[in-house]
Amino acid sequence: QPPRSCEDYWWEWKHCRGLRHAFHHYYAHGELPACGRWREDYEACRAWEKGRAAAAQEALCKSERARVMEKQKYAPVWKLRKSPPPDWYLPLDQDKPN
Repeated sequence: QPPRSCEDYWWEWKHCRGLRHAFHHYYAHGELPACGRWREDYEACRAWEKGRAAAAQEALCKSERARVMEKQKYAPVWKLRKSPPPDWYLPLDQDKPN
């Protein structure tokens, strides 16, 4: 069984090709999104479901592993706390002048 349903790959491909997503991606990254990977994953998923093709299974698993590794590449923006600050219950100093 594939890691995701094939419809998920189809939806991601359609979303990636959409005008709104392309505009946002171009604004944020300065280039149009590369959507071919989603289409290839969809085709590999269909081949895996239809004929249990080993090559399609390996390609799809490799693509999913690469996607997970790409997500883990970036460090979190915020430092996560272990506990709340000691004065968390005190009122904020919004009314006091600096």
